[in-house]
Amino acid sequence: MAVPDPTGQPGVTEWWRDAVVYQIYIRSFADGDADGIGDIAGIRSRLGYLSELGVDAIWITPWYPSPFADGGYDVADYCDVAPVFGDLGRAEALIADVHCHGMRIILDLVPNHTSDQHPWFLRAVTATAGSPERDWYWFRPGRGPEGASPPNDWPSVFGGPAWQRLDRRLEEEEPEWFLHLFAPEQPDLNWRRPEVADAFDGVLRFWFDLGVDGFRIDVANALAKDPDLPDLYQRAEPESEPPTGAESTIDHPYWDRDEIHQIFRRWRRIGDSYRTSAQGPRMFVAEAWRVRPDGLARYVRPDELHNAFNFEFLVAPWESEALRAVIDHHIGMLEVVGASPTWVLSNHDTVRVVSRYGRVGDEGSHVDLAVGRRRARAAALLMLALPGAAYVYQGDELGLPEVDDLPDDARQDPIWRRSGGTIVGRDGCRVPLPWTETGQGLGFSAVEPWLPQPADWAALAVTSQERDPGSVLSLYRRAIALRRRHLTPSMPPLHWRDVGPGALAFDRGIGFSCIVNVTGEEVRLDPGTQVLLASGPIEGLRVPNDTAVWSSSHP
Repeated sequence: MAVPDPTGQPGVTEWWRDAVVYQIYIRSFADGDADGIGDIAGIRSRLGYLSELGVDAIWITPWYPSPFADGGYDVADYCDVAPVFGDLGRAEALIADVHCHGMRIILDLVPNHTSDQHPWFLRAVTATAGSPERDWYWFRPGRGPEGASPPNDWPSVFGGPAWQRLDRRLEEEEPEWFLHLFAPEQPDLNWRRPEVADAFDGVLRFWFDLGVDGFRIDVANALAKDPDLPDLYQRAEPESEPPTGAESTIDHPYWDRDEIHQIFRRWRRIGDSYRTSAQGPRMFVAEAWRVRPDGLARYVRPDELHNAFNFEFLVAPWESEALRAVIDHHIGMLEVVGASPTWVLSNHDTVRVVSRYGRVGDEGSHVDLAVGRRRARAAALLMLALPGAAYVYQGDELGLPEVDDLPDDARQDPIWRRSGGTIVGRDGCRVPLPWTETGQGLGFSAVEPWLPQPADWAALAVTSQERDPGSVLSLYRRAIALRRRHLTPSMPPLHWRDVGPGALAFDRGIGFSCIVNVTGEEVRLDPGTQVLLASGPIEGLRVPNDTAVWSSSHP
């Protein structure tokens, strides 16, 4: 069982620095009321599984009331629970149960935008142009004849323009447009309004007072916008392509602006105000995909957030030089500000790690799941051996692949809809988990799940893998247990060793080593090496390709 604060003294340990956190996509984890959709009751029924897995905390995707235009990331009320998932009473019971199991609980916070059904937005729409109520969001008149064109050229992340025109209410009124960096049902909040900041102070305190230990901040790098709302592509040279990459975020009108850090400092003060509570200070972890070079360190300065996902690690190719460069860069960048790294291999927005690493052939034209699963097992040991926190997306501990062949009429991702079916979107990584080998929902639900599960997932079900000591689930359980035993928070970060080209090898402290063979050639362990755990079969001291080994020089 994971114990968040072994000292028993509130606030003494900074548990988030080296925690293993399990991400729950609530719609797809476990269904407790037989409606085909995961919920709070389902999570409560599986806490024993999570405790046995050995994780220190769980992060739950949004469970707030929502029209679900984007899977709950379009929030209609930040201080309640959607009936499809439960209610506040069930949420409080879950929070208590999580703590009784020795784990922490992190919720998702969606501060960049609300639902278009949120009372704040409904009030803004009915208010007059230029009113304080309307200024909670980004409303602007259109350009061109009768204001028929969007106010600027910003694109939506989900496709199409980032502006939606209001319906005309009066003949003499020229309809305004509102900004939505994502779906039209997700209007962006204007964080320049003090009332917006005040409202979110109340949201944080509401859930912290109920016992929540922290928040994952959705789109943390986009909260601030240039108030002049300049055209995005006017920053590029005439007739050139728009700037891309990390450099393009410098002085960007909505990505990674300097103003966002005053928001995070304010939230840090609120989190730290709970230092004397039984659980200690509350924490924050940032999702920030687009930041300037080395800019992630600015999010985790001592007076701001605690963690920020390292997406460079997530997207790095399965190559030793690329992986080592990402690891070194991330650790070195964060050392400057005294923050700990946060590693992640996949999440609810990305292709599952087994399928991503299984891409072979010209430009990844073919997916070899055997190769992908072998590499994903090795990557898990690599991630769990690194200093810092590790986030595990539900199903990665089962070796689940991406579901690429969902029926078109089953897909629900707004990316699929807004692209006209040309981009499949993220549904393939959100298919409900298989808990048992039989039954209509493979143990996820007593009825047909909200997304169909592949028939061959029965072999990947929890009940099947629990009987197999060589399964992915067994590997994760043993790795997390060994991590807790051998990799204490006080250990030095890592020391690289040279074991030949195409392989990664490093020591943690005295006595623990990790070797990951990314090459096609065997790598030999030193004589006398005691193997603690291997991601795949090894013969003697020979480590085959796409295999990781943890070893110890001490009995």
